[in-house]
Amino acid sequence: MVRTVSGGTRLPSAAAAHRHGGDEANGGGPDEGEPQHALAQYPGVNGDEPDDEPSDARLIEASLSAPERFAGVFDRHADEIHAYAGRRLGPEHADDVTAETFFVAFRKRHRYDTSRPDARPWLYGIAGNLISGHRRAEVRRLRALARAPHDAGERGAHEEERGAERASAAALRPALAAALARLSSAERDLLLLVAWADLSYEETAEALRIPIGTVRSRLHRVRAKLRRHLNLPEED
Repeated sequence: MVRTVSGGTRLPSAAAAHRHGGDEANGGGPDEGEPQHALAQYPGVNGDEPDDEPSDARLIEASLSAPERFAGVFDRHADEIHAYAGRRLGPEHADDVTAETFFVAFRKRHRYDTSRPDARPWLYGIAGNLISGHRRAEVRRLRALARAPHDAGERGAHEEERGAERASAAALRPALAAALARLSSAERDLLLLVAWADLSYEETAEALRIPIGTVRSRLHRVRAKLRRHLNLPEED
């Protein structure tokens, strides 16, 4: 059984992750052979899907007893994680990072804080750790984009800076690509979780496991650094 993300890329499903992870993937949860009546507390099990979609937290909680339920988390977020990995590292790494993100998430699902209904920050945190293992590939890619021909003069430096807030990697202009390459891996993680993954400050803090005040102060410093790299005046 495989799951498919946009563009036709086929990735292992949560069920495949369960098989791949073996005993470790069970995360200490109940056995798959647990009687069905013990699963009745989870929505969607035994065909009792409610009108409202269960949250990610509910799906993860249910997957401890019914591993197939984790497929719902994959279906919701795999495309987004795949797109983010592709922007950071290029399409040649996106499949591997996405598959590994969900394998790791499946193995560690018993540690998930079920008071948090949305699993996106958790998944982005896992993906970010995996992407950091490819930081040399990311810097090489950014430097290659920085050397690429472009329509110089059509966009000013200020527009380059605004591009950091919304542009895809494919549309990165050389000046911005060069500036991103000069940031540390941790600085890129922080900036791009906000700019490309569109996480809020609170969600970014959750993904990076740091206080929200630290997110604000670090982001301020990273943006100032980016402006210097782009030869822009400091903000008032």
